[in-house]
Amino acid sequence: MSQPENLIEFMLTQGNGVKGLSQLKLAELPQKFVQPPSERLDGIKVAEGKSIPVIDVSDWENPSVAHSICEAATKWGFFQIFNHGIPVEVLDDVIQCAHDFFELPVDERMKYLPENSPTETVTLKSSFSARVDDYMDWKDHLVHLVDHRVEKEFEFWPAVTRDRMSCYVSWARLIIKKLLQTLMKGIKVEEIDEDKQRSLMGVLAASLVYYPECPRPDLAVGSDRHADLSSITLLLQDDVGGLYARANTDQEEWVFVAPTKGALIVNVGDTLQILSNGKYQSIEHRVFLTGSTNRVSVPIFANALTNSIIGPLPEALGHCEKPKYKHVVFGDYFKHFLSKGQDGKKTINFAAI
Repeated sequence: MSQPENLIEFMLTQGNGVKGLSQLKLAELPQKFVQPPSERLDGIKVAEGKSIPVIDVSDWENPSVAHSICEAATKWGFFQIFNHGIPVEVLDDVIQCAHDFFELPVDERMKYLPENSPTETVTLKSSFSARVDDYMDWKDHLVHLVDHRVEKEFEFWPAVTRDRMSCYVSWARLIIKKLLQTLMKGIKVEEIDEDKQRSLMGVLAASLVYYPECPRPDLAVGSDRHADLSSITLLLQDDVGGLYARANTDQEEWVFVAPTKGALIVNVGDTLQILSNGKYQSIEHRVFLTGSTNRVSVPIFANALTNSIIGPLPEALGHCEKPKYKHVVFGDYFKHFLSKGQDGKKTINFAAI
């Protein structure tokens, strides 16, 4: 079938998204999705024999667990945890609810486009920021914001996702809080007061990310290289695979993050890098496509409130250590990120001194 004459109108205005393009069974990939050769899977160097750290967190009080978490966040910025306490059934349910939503008719899905959604706490988007991306990502994503300042925050979420997403977020919030408490103690912050809480996890953004079948997975990407803005991101991925993280080597190498049943992936975001004055590092990551299979992932971004001011914490500054970052309003940082599309780790320069 031929390509839509107006790609943006087809995807965004009409609400078809990338899922709609996939359903057209196109003979060729639309040019807007064709990545430069250096950004394709066959254009990167994969680090052989390397994998991100895997940590058993069944005993959060064990000092060796805390040490492993802080070491992984310092040396890698990316790690997997297992025995975290969230039932496998809850994880399976939230993966299934992503498929259920994106299998709805387009008339139902488009109710949650930004201009149609009954609430700011749930929006349907395509690519990263389709109107500004030089090269589009082959994905759609439904973003659920968990902000307890909003009355009846779950009420307007889609019926097909509401119960399963709210259940998963309730479990995940506990894990995120434990991880942040551990990471804060690693930089001498013993208590997370209300101000720090707002900067670390004032709002949770829980996304259902859908990477549909692609006619030319060798030319496209599911998600271009980027670092997250969050303090940390807690990611659940299905068994399809495709996630790669930047390796902790001097060379530009990438590590395949293999799916592990029941495990969750944790990665450091820019906010935690700034708060820790660079002791913890946000890490570039990206998603490549498998082609003939629909892939799903569920990231939860622990974000600051938009009016929070983020900067190096006093406890993170050692004796005579100078701050590497200035204090910035998180909302301004977020707007800068959205205005330019994904470009690796360049967003952090907005706060650099």
